[in-house]
Amino acid sequence: MRQIKWTRRRVLQSAGGVVAAMALPARPAKAAVSEVMTRLSTYMSEAAGTNLPAEAVEKAKQHILDTFAAMISGADLPPGRVALNFAKAHMGEKVATVAASSIVCGPIEAAMANGMLAHSDETDDSHALSHCHPGCAMVPAALAAGEQFGIDGTRFLRAVTLGYDVGPRVTMTLGGLPYQMESHRSTHSVASTFGAAAAAACAAGLNAQQMRWVLDYASQQASGIVAWQRDTDHIEKSLVFAGMPARNGVSAALLIQLGGTGVDDVFSGADNFLMAWAPKADPGTLIDKLGQRFEVAQTNIKKWTVGSPIQAPLDALVNIRKRHPFEADQVQKVVIRLATSEAKTVNNREMPDISLQHMVAVMLTDKTASFASAHDKPRMQEAGILRQRAKVELVTDEELEKQYPMRESIVEVTFNDGTKQTERVNAVRGTIDNPMTREEVVEKSRDLMTPVLGAAVCAKLIETVLNIESVKNIRDLRPLLQRQKEA
Repeated sequence: MRQIKWTRRRVLQSAGGVVAAMALPARPAKAAVSEVMTRLSTYMSEAAGTNLPAEAVEKAKQHILDTFAAMISGADLPPGRVALNFAKAHMGEKVATVAASSIVCGPIEAAMANGMLAHSDETDDSHALSHCHPGCAMVPAALAAGEQFGIDGTRFLRAVTLGYDVGPRVTMTLGGLPYQMESHRSTHSVASTFGAAAAAACAAGLNAQQMRWVLDYASQQASGIVAWQRDTDHIEKSLVFAGMPARNGVSAALLIQLGGTGVDDVFSGADNFLMAWAPKADPGTLIDKLGQRFEVAQTNIKKWTVGSPIQAPLDALVNIRKRHPFEADQVQKVVIRLATSEAKTVNNREMPDISLQHMVAVMLTDKTASFASAHDKPRMQEAGILRQRAKVELVTDEELEKQYPMRESIVEVTFNDGTKQTERVNAVRGTIDNPMTREEVVEKSRDLMTPVLGAAVCAKLIETVLNIESVKNIRDLRPLLQRQKEA
C-alpha cells in the first residue's frame, strides 16, 4: 500500500477541507410553496390572457397616457438629459424605444432611461396606500419588454395593469409610509421593482413557476434608502423611484425567460423577504382582493405638475377664485395648513415644482399652474413672483397629519379689505375620491407633450393610447413616442 507523506502543508490543507466541509450547510429539502405564493404566481401567469373589467381598462389607458406624457416632457429636464446621455452612450442592441429621442437601444437600458424620464419631475402618478409612484417604472418596463417580445397593445395594457397590482401590494404589506419612516428604506423603489418585474414578466409570457422566480429576483434587487430626499437636482430621485426599478424588473424577467431559476417562494420559508424586511407583516396582504380590486384604479393622477403636497393648496386657490374672483394684488396674506410630514417636503425648496411658496405665488399671478411655469426656475427670482411669495405662510398641522394618506389642506386668503376666504380640500383633484375625467387627463397630456412632439404627433399618440387594443405590435408606438429632431 502506498504511504502518504504528511507534510505541514498537507495537514493544513486536510484540516481546512474538514473545516470547510463542516461549515457548508446541508442542502435544504425543496420547501413547499405557500398558498399566498401559489395564488399570486398563478394570477401573474394568467394575466396576459385574462379580460379586465371596463373600469380597469379605462384607468390603465389613462395612466399609460399620463406616464408617456411624463416621459416625453421630462426629456428637457436635468434628469431626462442624463438619462438620454446614458442611453446614447450605451445603445448596444437596437430593440427598444427611448422616448423623446431618436435612440433605440437594448431593453434594459431603455427601461432605465425611460424610467428616469418619467420621473424627471413631479408629473407622474402616485399610489397613496403603498407610498409609491407606480407608472414611472412599470410602464417603461412593460414597454421595453413588450418591444423585446413584440407583444400587442392588449397584452401591453394587461402587463401594465399587473405591475400596478403586484408592486403596490408589496409595500402595503410592509406598511407603506410608516414603514418607510421607521426603516428609512424607500418604499418607492421597492414597490416599483416588484411591479416592473411583474409587468416585464407578463410581456415575456412566463409561466407560474417562472413568475415565482421573477418575484425572487425582484426581492434580491429591492433596494433604496430615503437619502433621495436630500437630492436637490432630482436626478438621484429619478433613478431611485423609476430608472433603477424599471431596469431591475426587465433584467429579472429576461434572465428567467432565458433559463434562470431561483427560490420557489421568497415570501415564506427560511430567510424569506418578509422575514428580512418586516417580520410582523401579514403575507395575506399580497393577495388581498387580487383580481377584484385593481390598483391601477386606486392610483392618483396629478392635475398639477408639481409635488404631491402642493396639489391641495392649488386646488383650494382655484376653488376660492371660482366663488370670489380676485387679482393677486388684492391679496394681503395666504395661510396654508399642511400635514407636518408633507410640509417639510415642499417648504421653500430649490426646485420650482416642489416649492409650495413659489407655486402658490405662480397660481396667484397666473391664475393657473402650467407645466412650463412649474419648471421655470429663473422665474423664482422675478420681482413680481417674490412679492406674491412673501405673502405665503406655511403652517404645519398635526390634525391634518392624522388624515394621511389623504393629502388634505386648509387655505385661508386674507384680502386687503380685511375679508377672508377659507377652503379645505379633503380630496385632491385627480385622486381616487375626486378623479379627473378622461378629457382632463388628455388636456394635461397635451400640455406636456405638444412642445416636444408637435401637435399632430401628440394628437395621434393620444388617440392610439386610448385605442391601445388596436395596436398589433407595441413597436408601432415608436414613431409616436420619439422626437425626430434632437433638442
